[in-house]
Amino acid sequence: MDVVDAHCHIISEDSTAYPKAPIGGKQSAWAATRPVTAEGMVARMDETGIDQAVLVQATTNYGYDNSYVLDSSRNRPERFVAVGTVDPLRPDAAANLKAAVGEGGLAGVRLFTSGSTVPTQGEWFVAPETFPFWEQAGELDLPVCLQMRLGPATEQLVELLERFPGVKVLLDHVGYPDIAASPARAGADVAELAAHPGLHLKLTHRNLERLKDAGERAGDFLGPVVEAFGADRIAWGSNCPAAEQSLPDLLALAQEVLAELPERDRQAIFAGTARRLYPSLGHGS
Repeated sequence: MDVVDAHCHIISEDSTAYPKAPIGGKQSAWAATRPVTAEGMVARMDETGIDQAVLVQATTNYGYDNSYVLDSSRNRPERFVAVGTVDPLRPDAAANLKAAVGEGGLAGVRLFTSGSTVPTQGEWFVAPETFPFWEQAGELDLPVCLQMRLGPATEQLVELLERFPGVKVLLDHVGYPDIAASPARAGADVAELAAHPGLHLKLTHRNLERLKDAGERAGDFLGPVVEAFGADRIAWGSNCPAAEQSLPDLLALAQEVLAELPERDRQAIFAGTARRLYPSLGHGS
């Protein structure tokens, strides 16, 4: 099966060439204890049978300096594309975004909206100061990964999707729905968001572990979500090495949980959606 890892992170061993500058000044634990270089990621991909991957900027290590993911994708364009991070609140955010894309540049961007490394909590990603950034992302047809938690912030997400319907938003970790409490309720809540055609979902171990724990009830979540969004708007990402499991184990987890889906849906989730969102990946082998 063609597989694209739509969400992994890399960290260089050369802290002089690529100095640490985490947003908020605090490095995440995984970045310090189990970093993986670009070379190491290629080795893990080869071991796992993964053809290509989307290198998502490790904001918990590099902040807004996208040099390492860009250099790595330029060095291995047949294996990687780069998703970087910009500050959408800056007055020059739109210009910075436009300058960062193009041949050999960023294939997408990510906004990290919550967590220990974010200095300002709250859903600032839809503040008026960010509108030029979102407008530019729409003009460039550039996917924006959004790391946020559904719940109180869902209202702001809907506002964003309604204001900028042409922007492709990829919701990291499916917005951390509370699958453990009720797969059916979580599935219904996520499925309701499918009414916004620009919204896509990134399915990772943070959801898949909960779905595996749910056993037969996993279908109560997956059924309505896949039906509402369609597999063409869902992509799998490993979150390696932020996830503690090995890359082969992370892929095996996803394959196990999604085994009951039709072959076409699995092909879309494991590769097709990522290839459409990031055309520079090509069409695969």
